[in-house]
Amino acid sequence: MIQKPERLFGREPEWAELVDFVTAPVAGATLGLVYGRRRQGKTLMLELLARETGGMLFAATQQTEEQNLADLGAAYAAHRGLRQPVVFSSWRDGLDELLRLGEERAVPVIIDEFPYLVSATPGLPSYLQQALSPLGHAKEHTRTRLILCGSALTTMAQLLGGGAPLRGRAVLELVVRPFGFREASAFWGLDHDPELAFRVNALVGGTPAYLEMCGGSGPAARGEFDRWVGRRLLNPASAMFREGGLLLREEPSITDPSSYAATLTAISAGNHRRSEIAAALGRPATAMAHLLGGLTDIGLVEQVDDALRDKRSVFRIAEPVVRLHQLISQRYEPQLVTGRAEHVWQVNADTVASRIYGPHFEDLARQWCFQHASTETLGGVATAVRPSEIACRQHRRGHELDLVIVERSSFAADRIIAIGEAKATTMPMDLPQLQRLEHLRALLPDARVEAPPKLLLFARSGFAGELARVADGRADVELVDLPRLYGGE
Repeated sequence: MIQKPERLFGREPEWAELVDFVTAPVAGATLGLVYGRRRQGKTLMLELLARETGGMLFAATQQTEEQNLADLGAAYAAHRGLRQPVVFSSWRDGLDELLRLGEERAVPVIIDEFPYLVSATPGLPSYLQQALSPLGHAKEHTRTRLILCGSALTTMAQLLGGGAPLRGRAVLELVVRPFGFREASAFWGLDHDPELAFRVNALVGGTPAYLEMCGGSGPAARGEFDRWVGRRLLNPASAMFREGGLLLREEPSITDPSSYAATLTAISAGNHRRSEIAAALGRPATAMAHLLGGLTDIGLVEQVDDALRDKRSVFRIAEPVVRLHQLISQRYEPQLVTGRAEHVWQVNADTVASRIYGPHFEDLARQWCFQHASTETLGGVATAVRPSEIACRQHRRGHELDLVIVERSSFAADRIIAIGEAKATTMPMDLPQLQRLEHLRALLPDARVEAPPKLLLFARSGFAGELARVADGRADVELVDLPRLYGGE
């Protein structure tokens, strides 16, 4: 087993997948894909893999085919210990030589930023298809482990799509995502204060590179948080200031950034249904499929299906730094440029609470149920955790339900095992929230309920004494505060 270097924080599952791919005893060359948004640490992880295994890594750049081939020849010569660069006359020659590196032993050959090469040489995937043909030299006589890496999500995903040349050729498709909220807390060194960890995560998410872009550290204490936000996130001189806008513009598949940015603004402002987003943009709902699909494909927006009603979805911002950019940085840039970050942050306190902290806390509650909560807590195994809206004749309106936890079985219908409400307010939860949840439980469809679902209450600011006493005596009620969210099950 190739041990994960200490330099690489987290990424245990990703490292294990890469090691399994590289060390697989299967004969013949194999192909793997590694991709994800920029700044997730893909290159570092692959560089460390190459170093630990004696493999080769070639990092492509945005340049002509001839220049890329020249750089590949230099990297190949350096890996082989040759004094002079090797001159490849074509990509077919270059790929053949790269694949021959595994003739004596299994060795990873990594091509980073592969989409740059495809942009300059559109036929490259077809050349690879030919080089990896079942009866070709690479498959018959080498154990090369070829890894293609890239940050252009649509380009990488399409390599294995429909009628793509490489469809069926790859044995690994590894998507490197941002850290989860618990891992991000440890990475930022904020495990000592769940409230501070939550605030930071709500603004910058789990992208590893953002720590360095924020000067290498987060706020040391809650009293320093506002000042840290002004200096690191709302300061035009900071690398983070325009990050939320750049994520959209650096994706090659986004050909009309303005329309996509307007869609992000509408969702950030609280328009989550397709019809609401369309109305905010002044477009018909039928014209939103392309914009919403594009944003979902590149990981900036998440489509969440309704837990109880088919074909009814909401759209949420999946990247916190985009939400901050749309709501604050972009809108108030003229004031921020003049050094009024403290004022902008103060006057937008309500917006931050309702449009940033509130939705983000709900997202973390759903993640907790799916990834961290025990079966005893949920009353089963969470297969899906989604929001919903329940019609109520008594109140003559629909009630929003933050969490509906569903357990699926191969031999029975889906059943609702728990429902929940999440509040990121600065006031503790009290009995009315439990009573509301009991009312909503009574409105659930009978066909989806075998036994009364458990009631989960998530509160950023904890729970009032009376609610805590009542919950302590009930097996069907679970109270989850920030310490439990970040450290319990």
